[in-house]
Amino acid sequence: MFRKILIANRGEIACRVIATARRLGIATVAVYSEADAAARHVERADEAYPIGPPPARESYLRADRILDAARRSGAQAIHPGYGFLSENADFAASCAAAGITFIGPPEGAIRAMGSKAASKALMEEAGVPLVPGYHGEDQDPALLADHAARIGYPVLIKASAGGGGKGMRVVESAVAFAEALEGARREALASFGDDRVLVEKYLTRPRHIEIQVFADTQGNTVSLFERDCSIQRRHQKVIEEAPAPGMDPARRARMGEAAVAAAKAVHYVGAGTVEFIAEGDEFYFMEMNTRLQVEHPVTEAITGLDLVEWQLRVAAGEPLPLPAEALRITGHAVEARIYAEDPSQDFLPSVGMLAHLRQPREGGGVRVDTGVRAGDAITPNYDPMIAKLIVHGPDRAAALSRLSAALAEYEVVGVRTNLDLLRALAAHPDFAAGGVDTGFIARHPEVLAAPEDPPATATTVWAAAALAVLRDERAAHPAESGDPHSPWAEMDAWRMNGDGYQDLHFQRDGATTVLRAHFRRDGRLRLDLPGGAADVAATPDGVLVDGVRRRVQVVRADDALTVVLDGRNHALRPIDPRSPPRAEAVGSDRVASPIPARVVRVLVAPGDRVTKGAPLLVVEAMKTELTLRAPADGTVDSVRAAPGDMVQEGRDLVTFAASAG
Repeated sequence: MFRKILIANRGEIACRVIATARRLGIATVAVYSEADAAARHVERADEAYPIGPPPARESYLRADRILDAARRSGAQAIHPGYGFLSENADFAASCAAAGITFIGPPEGAIRAMGSKAASKALMEEAGVPLVPGYHGEDQDPALLADHAARIGYPVLIKASAGGGGKGMRVVESAVAFAEALEGARREALASFGDDRVLVEKYLTRPRHIEIQVFADTQGNTVSLFERDCSIQRRHQKVIEEAPAPGMDPARRARMGEAAVAAAKAVHYVGAGTVEFIAEGDEFYFMEMNTRLQVEHPVTEAITGLDLVEWQLRVAAGEPLPLPAEALRITGHAVEARIYAEDPSQDFLPSVGMLAHLRQPREGGGVRVDTGVRAGDAITPNYDPMIAKLIVHGPDRAAALSRLSAALAEYEVVGVRTNLDLLRALAAHPDFAAGGVDTGFIARHPEVLAAPEDPPATATTVWAAAALAVLRDERAAHPAESGDPHSPWAEMDAWRMNGDGYQDLHFQRDGATTVLRAHFRRDGRLRLDLPGGAADVAATPDGVLVDGVRRRVQVVRADDALTVVLDGRNHALRPIDPRSPPRAEAVGSDRVASPIPARVVRVLVAPGDRVTKGAPLLVVEAMKTELTLRAPADGTVDSVRAAPGDMVQEGRDLVTFAASAG
């Protein structure tokens, strides 16, 4: 076994590898960009080396710097995690040339499966079923369009060199094919350095089912069963579970055999995932990910195995720890990915500091894999995933119940998240019934809607906000009198001949609300609220409203106030009625960048007439392309960015004169 390994990655996967290495007594070396100097994975490793500026292409994708860190540290092996260099055949070859073990498959297997087109040809030879499509090397746009027409719309354009939803477009008609092809190629080139694509028949109600495989250097290859990853947005996974709902033993055996055949066809070694698209009784090979998957914890939960330990043992030359006949499925596991993104805005990534972070209590079938802490920043340089929440129960119903309870405990303030979406999915009756496919979210738009608050919740939120503002005012204006019994030492709106009260002004969802707080002799408040009056008091962990205790967290950030109740955020802004009104941004005469990003394409020029919703620019942030559209009809006045420009959040990119009426 290795004495010391280097993890060529960051975030939660780096922390995950460190945890297993520490349990096995293996020293760990972290690498970090300038943006990650104080990151959690750096703190947890035994030693850490800087490798460059924040952009991944200047740090985590610099194989030379990572190998230099390995040599300087004396690391015997490199674990690539997932993403970055994990499926880079040249990096695996460079490790071998440097005498450092690559904790992953051989260079040849990565190359064979690195091209979707070439891998499908191999799978066809191995007898693995394929989706009808074009997987050739000729990338002439006219040829691709011709094949799309022969296959029949809708079709799916996919990057040949990678996955994760990058370089992927669903095309409904021939009219949209050219634009979709250009976008897919551009995104593929940015993500993988390779703009080749393939075209396949788009299945309308497919499930995404993958098989975890493992192979050693002695020729043993096993299937560690399946995972269902059908709940997706933007072609990227949101919820994964194992085993797949409704999977019968005969079908599991057939898919497992196909996955093992795929691995053996490329002489695979280590952890890999063979991904299938399934519809009805049929399943088709999509691709093989030659690395550990993000969703590997659900396989660990149902098998009781540590897949990172298996990776380390196989890379060190040991045989697989268990034969196929010893592998068993126990219970059901579900993983939910917590993302910094706004589902109501087409999953726009969100950046900012994690002003408050409270994770569910681990244990009892609940696990959290994360690479961040409260106070850390979510930046535009890397993937916006905050954490993975994994639950395990004796059956699927118990696991989903545990998932809902754990999601209710999750609190994040400082960035927008997909927590409300995850809660809605976990509670959805169709999801509970196992009716999953890749179009689930699109077919159930109600899961994207903000949940309505019951009256009791609204009352608790207003009470917590009022108490927080009064507490802050008291802290900001300590009593100047030395007499603790003097009325001048109190901040209670005391009046000599009248009711002592104070009006508190808040802005919420664009509306202003005034609460009147009446101070009582027993230290409590009587609040006049939008829904009526209530007696309220502060408790050590929340508020008391008409005798009902509720756990509440109040987080201040600049001039905003966020009340966290049952895991949900309620944003308000205390206002001083004596202050001049804030100037609101004009939204109809300009388009600004919603996030720090790189401009990819400019689609308009000064003088162009545009209609509301027309595409103006395409920007890329956090590995995702975003199309910015005109908010109204008008004429473009100026374009203030060019392709390749890095722009900050809020920077005006296009200005135009809105049409009258």
